[in-house]
Amino acid sequence: MSTMHNPPHPGETLREDVLPELRLTVTEAAAQLGVTRAALSRVLNCRAAVSPEMALRLEGWLGVENGGRADLWLAQQSAYDLWKVRSAGMPAVQRAPEWRAA
Repeated sequence: MSTMHNPPHPGETLREDVLPELRLTVTEAAAQLGVTRAALSRVLNCRAAVSPEMALRLEGWLGVENGGRADLWLAQQSAYDLWKVRSAGMPAVQRAPEWRAA
């Protein structure tokens, strides 16, 4: 099995890069995002995924021009989730017969 680099959880990006750059505490950022401190803390500590709703909150909060696009946050979450499942081993499946897409 090839070694794959672990893509960062988006919460890590928020915790390590965004909040320090904005000089905000978790409490201040949560208030600005309109979520509870506990909800934001779960994301920042990689215990909860960035949901589509949270991604839209991040987009409105940071602005598209500052890298806040919701689809990018969701893509980062998806890459992390897929890496996590892949690193646990491929699930056993039976290969589908060959077929031609329309």
